[in-house]
Amino acid sequence: MTRHRLDEIDRKILAELQANGRMTNVELATRVKITAPPCLRRVRVLENTGYIKGYHAELNASALGYEVTAYAYVGLASQAEQDLRAFEEQVNSWPLVRSCHMLSGDVDFVLLCVARNIAEFQDFITRDLTSAKNVASVKTALVIRSIKDSCGVPV
Repeated sequence: MTRHRLDEIDRKILAELQANGRMTNVELATRVKITAPPCLRRVRVLENTGYIKGYHAELNASALGYEVTAYAYVGLASQAEQDLRAFEEQVNSWPLVRSCHMLSGDVDFVLLCVARNIAEFQDFITRDLTSAKNVASVKTALVIRSIKDSCGVPV
């Protein structure tokens, strides 16, 4: 993937699309103060060079019945590359895990999980996570209140 050097207009396009990926190309062009055809060309370049990975709808977890958000801090018995990859593949198969990050320090991975209720989360922890191959320890923390939940990056 060839890297494209971002200019001020590209950054404005990225910021606008990150805030609202559903806007039309005409609206986007108006907001970044260029005409629609070059705006569309720029968006395609940003997509093709990997600056834009995709477009998603932000869903209301509570409205869909997911009342519990929690973090699981996972320690593995082995950090050999093949063991890390095996754990990562397992994580990708769990729908309740919404994001997973490998960390440095005392914890190997942090998982952001959603569940309909505490019982569903507990069942996931005991049935799936703690019994997964190579998992040595799991600590959890329930989210009490979310103050900021921004996706993306500051552009």
